[in-house]
Amino acid sequence: MDLPDELRTLLDRPSICYVATTMPDGSPQLTQTWVDTDGRNLLINTVQGYQKVRNVDRDPRVAVTVADAADPSRYFTVRGRVVGVTADGGAEHIEKLSRRYTGGPYPWWGGRDQVRVIMTIEPDRIGSMG
Repeated sequence: MDLPDELRTLLDRPSICYVATTMPDGSPQLTQTWVDTDGRNLLINTVQGYQKVRNVDRDPRVAVTVADAADPSRYFTVRGRVVGVTADGGAEHIEKLSRRYTGGPYPWWGGRDQVRVIMTIEPDRIGSMG
């Protein structure tokens, strides 16, 4: 599924993003995060072992909301599945995202020994509002 141009524009900016995964008991788990794209998929950078990573290892289905920071009532919803989780390039990717979102290098809040991973989300459905 192709990403709409308007969504790709948001993905190239510091946009508000929430990712929903499913806990083992079926309850939802929601995380605000930074977001990126490879042009076809959504990319979420996180830390190996975090709850959302454990959740998608078990159930790859996710829902993502990406909102325009200048007008949060304008947003896209993406339902899809995680088709890959890799540590390859994870540290470099978080540095790229940090420059986009903060204007500077990533502060490594959890320490430099963290293993950063990139989750690749392939969209199945895309909706929009605003």
